[in-house]
Amino acid sequence: MATPISSEDSSDAFSSRLDVRAESVKKNMRSSESPGGATRHPRTFFDANILLYCEDSAHPAKQVRAVELVLEHLRRKTGVVSLQVLQEYFVNATRKLGMDAVLARRKVEIYTHFHVVEPSAGDILSAIDLHLLRRFSYWDALILYSAKRSGCSVLLTEDLQHGQVIDGVRIVNPFR
Repeated sequence: MATPISSEDSSDAFSSRLDVRAESVKKNMRSSESPGGATRHPRTFFDANILLYCEDSAHPAKQVRAVELVLEHLRRKTGVVSLQVLQEYFVNATRKLGMDAVLARRKVEIYTHFHVVEPSAGDILSAIDLHLLRRFSYWDALILYSAKRSGCSVLLTEDLQHGQVIDGVRIVNPFR
């Protein structure tokens, strides 16, 4: 469970704690891997907004929950992100949260310890089809398609309807 933060905690101090926790989790993962890397837990796809809350001290309850989720899925090796998510994270962390680009790069590096989906041209076309069929924004459709393609049963996001199941992927707003 994540250490509770106080109003005196700075974003930099919290980010440093996340770095330390992530390094600890990575070491534990290496020492406790099962043969063949098999996992018993379902894969979970993270939208960029969930990762951004790890840094957002303006929303302390969401920040704590986001860190708990990231650490849990790093430990279990069940977290999934896409190149799109990593790009959105970097842009929004530096522009909206004012994070230093070097620190934001370091955070992206930590998130690459999740499984990373790299969309192909066919995936782009499938996301366009999903956009046309379901009337989602193209970017949300690409997130959904990436989650499905990578075998995720859950998509953590604030951007879509909580509880909805689309092509076998359940949308979960972890802050509800």
